[in-house]
Amino acid sequence: MDEWSSEAFGSASAVGSTLSLELLGSFRLTRADGDDIALKAASERVLAFVALHGKPVRRCAVAGSLWPDSSESHSNGSLRSALWRINESARCAVDASGPSLRLAPGVAVDIDRLVEIAHGLGLGLGHVPGDTVSLIRRFEYDLLPDWYDDWILLHRERWRQIRLHALESLADVLRRAGDCATAAEAGLAALRADPLRETAHRVLIQTYLSEGNRPEALRQYHAYEATMRDEMGMQPSSEIAALVGVDARV
Repeated sequence: MDEWSSEAFGSASAVGSTLSLELLGSFRLTRADGDDIALKAASERVLAFVALHGKPVRRCAVAGSLWPDSSESHSNGSLRSALWRINESARCAVDASGPSLRLAPGVAVDIDRLVEIAHGLGLGLGHVPGDTVSLIRRFEYDLLPDWYDDWILLHRERWRQIRLHALESLADVLRRAGDCATAAEAGLAALRADPLRETAHRVLIQTYLSEGNRPEALRQYHAYEATMRDEMGMQPSSEIAALVGVDARV
């Protein structure tokens, strides 16, 4: 993940940051000089939980979510221990001065910047920032894929939807700008994340048609048609069939 940083895409939130927190692909906490900060698993989860909520979270909610099978006193004690360890290793990571916990202002979080970019793409605001190939690669990362905690499932699904829409929007922006090669990369990245997603197949077909590759577009359509038939027992929609001049059969 060293190839990407918030600064690479001009994140204003990264200016003056003292710590960098990566949650995509794997957990990683680093100082401004690039040195890694090692934390125990419980402390990692506290930091990730607070970061993903994006707003102050009451201590009892954090403790109850991270230690659901423990008594209230035990879960609160586990939280205090985890916060103490965070404070020992990364003093400025979490603001724990009140009844609620919040991420300290000096912590830059990778997913926050990508969500910001995704929303801009969806609204058609501005240009695509930074190296688009690296941006596509970053959108392919799952949110903490090796964590199986119940509390993270909703955050993971939210990120999945955001990145799929972002990759599709990015492919459309690049196609309209005439960069069909990189647009195809974005479309294929969306398909790798969800092979049954019709809108991803649609942007890829549109990209092939824009560069004059009708046979490639037809191959993509028929591959999608076969996947839908074999896995879902369904036909593609008439809208995507019309792109390649095929009559969709229900």
